[in-house]
Amino acid sequence: MPSQIAPRGRKVRVVATLGPASSSPDMIRKLMLAGADTFRINMSHGGHEDKKPLIAAIRAIEKDLKRATTILFDLQGPKLRVGRFEEGRVMLETGSEFVLDRLDQAGDATRVSLPHPEIFAALEVGARLLLDDGKMVLRALSVSEDRIVTRVEVGGILSNSKGLNVPDVVLPMAALTEKDRRDLVFALEEGADWIALSFVQRPEDVAEARTLIGGKASLLAKIEKPAAVERLEGILELADAVMVARGDLGVECPPQQVPLVQKQIVAAARAMGRPVVVATQMLESMILSPTPTRAEVSDVATAIYDGADAVMLSAESAAGAWPVESVAMMDSIAKAVEADPGYAKRLHFTETLPDATTADALSLAARSIADTVSASAIICFTLSGSSARRIARDRPTVPMLVLTPKLQTARRMGLLWGAHAVQTRDVASFEEMVGKAKRMALRHGLAKAGDRIVIMAGVPFGTPGSTNVLHVQRLTGKELDGYTD
Repeated sequence: MPSQIAPRGRKVRVVATLGPASSSPDMIRKLMLAGADTFRINMSHGGHEDKKPLIAAIRAIEKDLKRATTILFDLQGPKLRVGRFEEGRVMLETGSEFVLDRLDQAGDATRVSLPHPEIFAALEVGARLLLDDGKMVLRALSVSEDRIVTRVEVGGILSNSKGLNVPDVVLPMAALTEKDRRDLVFALEEGADWIALSFVQRPEDVAEARTLIGGKASLLAKIEKPAAVERLEGILELADAVMVARGDLGVECPPQQVPLVQKQIVAAARAMGRPVVVATQMLESMILSPTPTRAEVSDVATAIYDGADAVMLSAESAAGAWPVESVAMMDSIAKAVEADPGYAKRLHFTETLPDATTADALSLAARSIADTVSASAIICFTLSGSSARRIARDRPTVPMLVLTPKLQTARRMGLLWGAHAVQTRDVASFEEMVGKAKRMALRHGLAKAGDRIVIMAGVPFGTPGSTNVLHVQRLTGKELDGYTD
């Protein structure tokens, strides 16, 4: 599948969420051409029949443009909500008492039902309960198996079925609900490349999802709860990637802590060689406006300077008035940051020590050699994508062309920093490897006559996990004569 779209000219990936504003094949094509590398399908909205046309459109455009494209299915996770009120809404007065109970009755200004028994079992006196994305704050005064008496610390208007967050305790509930399990089966049947797991609290949540996925897709853990931040290393060990999901994270953590937590997650993910996505409200004003605020541009730039693999659009591309402009803005911000002479130095503020393996040693050497001989690109032959992930971990200054015979592997590269992935026929010899690397570098505009390229592969060819070859080659410019790949 040689690509008709040239490499993006940037290393950071762009994720665009699909929704009402971006559900037509024509709009999806425009988003891809504007710079979207990955399309997020949010399972919190709509049913399976709504998603099938999106998947079909992406795959049809992928085939037409001959560009491997990533599909990320985002599972809803266990959403906590209060019950309903007799009048539809009530006013919670600051300083008053308010009761959460398990009665199957409409609520009023003094009480409301809470249909989540696990909260009653886990909550402790003094713990906070946040309502409606943190707009209102309750403090637990007493807790029993069917009744929580609280003091309203921050009041406001509370209406039917508003969301509830409990940041101070780890709830004894799985990250996968029955709906998530059904959605997961659907996503895998439809060929999902990545599965995003919401409201992860502990490594065990990731392990359960991995078992259910069974290697059919890569797994991204969304970090949006303080409990997940506290057990971040264990989660990173089991996940293929993580997301800094700043929506709920910004509710459960004090706002001033979110930038610190974001940097902590990005640095930890990079150190362990896991792709990391920064998401939520990145260009929020572009839901309604054709241009972002300067603060939003700075926010996106900061994530890129910190070394995030990808930045994500949510409502901006899913429901906004300017979806194509939002993707184009992400693309232009990333290119501007990466053109900064100081960008490469800032990337390496985070230390990424190699493991004691041949593959890691060669990956680190590939970056060093590319810099020393002023190579134009690193060409990586891979079956599973693990070699590409190792190279990306070291954040080389030159582009990386990932060549793989597996379309599934090429598609999963859409969240990986610096990777331009192409599905192509496998090679069977060293000479064939060198020839294909040179031709593909020329064909995709990553090198020209006289340039050097660094080639990384494994011998015997076609064997996963056998990375043991590092080779430097100079191009003559005549490699394409009479060849087609």
